[in-house]
Amino acid sequence: MPGIFEVYVKTHFSAAHSLRGYAGDCSRVHGHNWIIEVYVKCMELDGIGIAVDFRDIKREVKDVLKNLDHLNLNDLPAFKELNPTSENIAKFLYQELGEKLNTDTVQVSKIKVSETPGAGAFYWEEQRWA
Repeated sequence: MPGIFEVYVKTHFSAAHSLRGYAGDCSRVHGHNWIIEVYVKCMELDGIGIAVDFRDIKREVKDVLKNLDHLNLNDLPAFKELNPTSENIAKFLYQELGEKLNTDTVQVSKIKVSETPGAGAFYWEEQRWA
């Protein structure tokens, strides 16, 4: 069975949110410095030993996060009906970044979203290589 390389980038963005239907403080608007980790897998390295260039991942992550940064997530179309929980944000980022980064040889493998350094959520989907 062939090996798989997995690389990641870690970054952050700041945004507010509130949880509709939540019985507690988080039902009120509050903010986080969200910590994001994007994991990308690849089965082959290029001629100089790189799975996927970190700069390419960072560029696409920055492009997606600019649409979340310093906003109230509840106001965004993606979260008008869906609560902007760590779990749902992770799924949103997985889908958005998959559209930008996935190829026949490179795939977003999982996303980690943390509201604080000690609490967060992962999202991934089972995938098969073509």
